[in-house]
Amino acid sequence: MPVNAEAEPGEDARTEVDPDAAGLPVNELFCSLQGEGKLAGVPSVFVRTSGCNLRCWFCDSYHTSWEPTHAWMGIEAIVDEVTSHDRAEHVVITGGEPLIHEDVVTLVDTLGDQGYHVTVETNGTVHRDAAIDLASISPKLASSTPTPARDPKGDGEWRERHEARRIDLDALARLVEDYPTQLKFVVTDPSDLDEITDLVDRVRERTSARIRNGDVLLMPEGRTEAEITGNRGTVADLAMEHGYRYTPRLHVNLWNDEAGR
Repeated sequence: MPVNAEAEPGEDARTEVDPDAAGLPVNELFCSLQGEGKLAGVPSVFVRTSGCNLRCWFCDSYHTSWEPTHAWMGIEAIVDEVTSHDRAEHVVITGGEPLIHEDVVTLVDTLGDQGYHVTVETNGTVHRDAAIDLASISPKLASSTPTPARDPKGDGEWRERHEARRIDLDALARLVEDYPTQLKFVVTDPSDLDEITDLVDRVRERTSARIRNGDVLLMPEGRTEAEITGNRGTVADLAMEHGYRYTPRLHVNLWNDEAGR
């Protein structure tokens, strides 16, 4: 669906047509192939909510975070749109950060009741109780922080807030404990691996759930095929070296940064 409404100012973009109605700010809703992670290549319906509690400088969904835009959709309308794509049995709820919205639980549970496999893409800073089939957690590394030199808006005003919020070990541990999980890391430089290994070890110490090396996925940073081509070989080598799993960014390889893909 095209973006047809612009969010009010505010980091969470929770503009509502009816404050009493259950619904979500939806930036995009479309059917495509899952591009990342263990389910890469699976036909899926994507529900992209608007609003995020972080501001990664390389965010590939700029209009859900830095300048959030959306149309408000009720839960029933979202589900109706999802079911209209009758060849997809998987739904991916993504953002932004979808778990900042309480009503995402209603959406996940409703879709689960209808037999869909539901993946929730999250930065791992918020935990919700919901019928999540796969928690696709992408913790944000220090290299994601929007320093003045890397801030897409040029002022660096989000640097301190982002840095303070980007890792929540309690939320991470609860997500790993409660749901089938993949830990998916954007790698911008080989130096990221020390932080990744340290963070994985810290999460393992906090939970009794088993985190296999195969549950730790490395993917190259890049919003276009050209950018990914420049570093995917390095990231693949790092995955092999550390026993982690490499994940492509299939949607970028196929369609670059085209919206609705």
